This record gives sequence, C-alpha cells and structure tokens, in this order.
Amino acid sequence: MTLTLPQLAQKLNAIYPTAYSHFKSGQPLPFICYLVVSGDTFAADNTVLTESTYVDIELYSATKNLAAEKKIKDMLKENELPWSYDEIFIEDEGVFKCTFSTKLIN
Repeated sequence: MTLTLPQLAQKLNAIYPTAYSHFKSGQPLPFICYLVVSGDTFAADNTVLTESTYVDIELYSATKNLAAEKKIKDMLKENELPWSYDEIFIEDEGVFKCTFSTKLIN
C-alpha cells in the first residue's frame, strides 16, 4: 500500500494533533510533527518511473510514551511503510522526541 503525504497526515492526526513542520502556537503534549526531509526518483530511458519521499514523523511527549509510540508503529505497519526509529530528550524543552523515519513511494 502506498500513501500520499496528505493521507499520512490524516492517519497521524487520528493518533494525536499533527502539524507539518511545527505548530504556529503552543501545543499541549503529546503531539506529532512531520516533515519531508528528502526525495528521490528512479528513472529509466530518461523517464522518471517512481518518486520517493522521505518523511520524519516526530512524536513529542513529556515522558517516555510507549503507548503513543505503539500507535505510530502500528499505523506504519498497517500501511506497509518501512521505518527506522530514534529518540532523544530535549533538555531545554523538557520533552522527549521520538523520530520515525519512513519512505513514501509515489
């Protein structure tokens, strides 16, 4: 199954409030931001056959939130999207940021 960027946003918003890149005002935790980090194409005979969009999905929470992480992982699995995972604690903000990196094939 392939998803478009708007479809991915809709599925993420069903989990927690979601914004592209950032919210314009303060947002209560937890919330999700997603961002296109790069793109790629596969071409043959001077024709682009497929386009890939690499997206980072960032979950922000006050504490380690296994339930929220599982919701995102389950959504990615249900939509057959490959993903990798990274986590950091942002001391200045006092929040955990869990990043799921995935690839959408258009």
